[in-house]
Amino acid sequence: MNAFSYVESPIGRLLLTSDGTALTGLYMETSRKTRVTDGGVEDASVAPLTEAARQLSEYFAGARRDFDLPLRLHGTEFQTRVWRELTEIPYGKTWSYGELAKRLDNPGASRAVGLANGRNPISILVPCHRVIGADGSLTGYGGGVERKRWLLAHEGGRGWSGLDQGQSDGEDRAAAVRPIRGDGAAAVKFGDQPHNVQAQAEMRFVVTTRPLLK
Repeated sequence: MNAFSYVESPIGRLLLTSDGTALTGLYMETSRKTRVTDGGVEDASVAPLTEAARQLSEYFAGARRDFDLPLRLHGTEFQTRVWRELTEIPYGKTWSYGELAKRLDNPGASRAVGLANGRNPISILVPCHRVIGADGSLTGYGGGVERKRWLLAHEGGRGWSGLDQGQSDGEDRAAAVRPIRGDGAAAVKFGDQPHNVQAQAEMRFVVTTRPLLK
């Protein structure tokens, strides 16, 4: 059963999607009205949406650093490798795109890693916001650079100065963690998959351990 629900957060309204067994999406609002189609029903009681909302609330309150949720991500073999590796970035730390590519034994693939990072369907839980430029700049982010800055400041990320090319030295961490308002959304269509889908990653977050493929 494809279902979705919404969660209010300091970085705006979040859209969660489920296939009835695992979380399949966590989307941040952008500039357009949220659209969920192809048979999805709004029902927060469908597993694991209620538990996901609870754990996200704890995360935003600063009471949780790890998630324990079943995740199902659809993508190419390379994308799923990147997404699995993203879950290895510890809370409070950042990696560069180049470092992520090296960990995939493909040091020349920084650009491809960035593209896969941008296609991550489950933000925050699969922490693509923890990947930054080699010079410490935030670069891009599907949810917007301000949300990326907020998440890193919230986690107290080491390896990130707290400043980006668009920030002055006078902007401090307190300013970075102000709530962000959003009134747009990401368009989600159940059943849509990225082009050339070759793999499906099923993960479960277990506190302090590596998410496992099922």
